[in-house]
Amino acid sequence: MTDLIAAARRWVGGDPDPVTREALQAIISSPDLGELEKAMGEPLTFGTAGIRGEVGPGSGRMNRATVIRVTRGLADHLLAKHGGPPERAVALGFDARPDSRTFAEDTAGVLAAAGIGVRFFPDVTPTPLVAFAAKALHAPAAVVITASHNPPADNGYKVYDGNAAQIIPPTDIEIAEAISMVGPASAVGRVEGVFSGSSPLVTPMPEDVFDAYAREVTEARPNPQTSDLAVVYTPLHGVGGDSLLRMCLIAGHTGLIPVAEQSRPDGAFPTVKFPNPEEPGALDMALDLARKVRADLLIANDPDADRLAVAVPLQGDWRLLTGNELGALLGDYVLRYWKHPQPPIVVNSVVSSPMLGRIAAERGAVHEATLTGFKWIINAGLALEEKGEGRFAFGYEEALGFSVGRTVRDKDGIGAAIVMADLAAEEARAGRGVMDRLHDLWDRVGLWVSAQQSIVREGAEGRDELLSAVDRVGSGPPDVIGGVEVTEVTDYRVGEERRPVWLGRQDLIELTLGSRGRVLVRPSGTEPKLKIYVDLSGEPDDDHEQAHRRLSEEARSLAVEVGEWLGL
Repeated sequence: MTDLIAAARRWVGGDPDPVTREALQAIISSPDLGELEKAMGEPLTFGTAGIRGEVGPGSGRMNRATVIRVTRGLADHLLAKHGGPPERAVALGFDARPDSRTFAEDTAGVLAAAGIGVRFFPDVTPTPLVAFAAKALHAPAAVVITASHNPPADNGYKVYDGNAAQIIPPTDIEIAEAISMVGPASAVGRVEGVFSGSSPLVTPMPEDVFDAYAREVTEARPNPQTSDLAVVYTPLHGVGGDSLLRMCLIAGHTGLIPVAEQSRPDGAFPTVKFPNPEEPGALDMALDLARKVRADLLIANDPDADRLAVAVPLQGDWRLLTGNELGALLGDYVLRYWKHPQPPIVVNSVVSSPMLGRIAAERGAVHEATLTGFKWIINAGLALEEKGEGRFAFGYEEALGFSVGRTVRDKDGIGAAIVMADLAAEEARAGRGVMDRLHDLWDRVGLWVSAQQSIVREGAEGRDELLSAVDRVGSGPPDVIGGVEVTEVTDYRVGEERRPVWLGRQDLIELTLGSRGRVLVRPSGTEPKLKIYVDLSGEPDDDHEQAHRRLSEEARSLAVEVGEWLGL
């Protein structure tokens, strides 16, 4: 504990922010050693998603000192990579969380002090628009201050590489090493007041960036439709509302009905405990409105608008579509109207359903699976394009991330929402609904369902327990799960030299259940959880939804059985 107190005092001495400096000093003086452990016990580390964590004082939390040191490391990386300040400016945006604008201005100030130009969005901005700007302006890097769909207490720092995709190794390692060489934040050079014009290196983003984005989204639409369908929409207090409304008007979808209480950006998220559209209860307010107005469709973005959730009316109530169901629907829609002379390339994460691969095979598309994370999906697509195997058409991950076409080299909840509205409008013109289209897919490539089981273990000991569980699956997998034979075991912790870089080493075990499906076991990369994924295939009967419920229950039972087999 003496070492921890000494580290905390050093952090206080190097923190340029009087608010967090005083807060950490108060923690040092307090008898609450647990709070000191949270603040200083395990520093936030920079990885392939940048950094993300709870806002507060100390090296283990997001604060101005953390942001300043990380940015200086990024600056040093860019200076080394380009042999001096890059010719073009870094793209910068931020979300609506309370500290985001301050963190963004500190980021711009540090970059400017290093001689690096910055083009920043003056107001809160969807993450996909920042990623698009990075591509359109050929930026050497981009930074978004956002914690996406994390709890209200969090914030984060997301970095894009010079190819406008999220960073992957070795770039993340190089930046992390550069950060480790940075001294106290108070010693880092920083130009203050840069958003008010104090540095000629820091200038607002061109106003026509959204227009360029809108043009590319429009061009990527597989089969543009117009409609006055009643579409309930919530950005969950995030930053996507204005952009989504503008895109709907441009696209010709005039029936958008916002959830008024959640429409304006508010980083306190007053109506939801956890602003993640996947979390139970997050969409209750939108679903209530959809029932009240008898809507035709419900769409939702997460707070930084890079994810898309969808619900549809079914049998007198509403049904939330899973990320895998949306991936199948959108992927098939893109392939159905593919017109480019080059073959379409579709990519999904390895933990996403095999269903897209079946659709791709039927439609003659190139299909690839990657490690979890959209950084791998996009970089795989770019690499396959470079090899001449086709043209990137669609990518998705089961956690509600979708990218249609080549507009944004990341997931884009706004562009995907427009394509979803097109799909719904097309079905409505034929007197059908979205679920009819999904049922058609089940008839063509088989009924696929997915289930997840998450097992939480907190702390370092918990992390070791979860990794030991993965070891048990890899070293002595079960022969049978739920009466279904395990026909093959793939251990992604080994053999990476025989796989492409986007399917490299990961703490992941896959158990193949013959033609019935598979089970995957892996620890979460961002949470203290072991995740068990089950994907099962079956034949739909005349009642598609009844068959879906029956197979889904079997998948859930298998996930629970695997957890019990692991003794967790």
